[in-house]
Amino acid sequence: MAERSRILDSTLSSPFKSTVINNLKNLGVNFLLGDLSDHESLVNAINQVDVVISTIAHDQLYNQDKIIAAIKEAGNIKRFFPSEFGNDVDRAHDAEPAKTGFATKAKIRRAIEAEGIPYTCVASNFFSGFFLPALNHSSSGGLWLYLHPHVQGFEHCVLLDDWLTLKSVLALSGLFRALWPVDSLGNFCEAYSGLQQAEASGPRKVILSICHSLFVKGDQTNFEIEPSFGVEASELYPGVKYTTVAEYLNQLF
Repeated sequence: MAERSRILDSTLSSPFKSTVINNLKNLGVNFLLGDLSDHESLVNAINQVDVVISTIAHDQLYNQDKIIAAIKEAGNIKRFFPSEFGNDVDRAHDAEPAKTGFATKAKIRRAIEAEGIPYTCVASNFFSGFFLPALNHSSSGGLWLYLHPHVQGFEHCVLLDDWLTLKSVLALSGLFRALWPVDSLGNFCEAYSGLQQAEASGPRKVILSICHSLFVKGDQTNFEIEPSFGVEASELYPGVKYTTVAEYLNQLF
């Protein structure tokens, strides 16, 4: 049976996204056009699947309450993955503008819990290949790290039927434990952020505020993952090959 995926009409207008969609179609994925504002269409689509993985963009996070309502009405979903894929929002100390987005994610978590929907929140930290700068290119003006997102996709596949992650947070935090000396790296990033903050705007300011959460506040490594709320990915799936932050940074210098 072919896999099913639901997309918005606006997605097809993006040349890059339409190319991705066509590639997936060639792999046998069936797409259903839909609209987050059309409750009936959401329910009809959700009735055709067992798992919902939300990858909704940060500026539409609040619209996940519509997905939650549709899941609740459908009543057949075995697992819901809300759109997170970053810091554990219940344990972060973010500055604005990231703070507002994280608060929205936390609100969505509470709504899922209140409705009794089976869920797993994936706190992939910087695992998505989006952050941690190419520090050997200080003039590039960005803080970026390109890890390997394929493992994250694998995690979602094995999570679908894993009861150990039901109603909990799967955190990929073990990758950061062997990072360079925290003081030196933290001081560097705090100074870098301070120099850039005044001239930063838009998405760049969001990136800097999240980097402040990681490097200055230590929000991805400053707490222990307790069984009461989550599990650590590299411990749960030791057979998966992970690239740690330290291993990646060693390739740059």
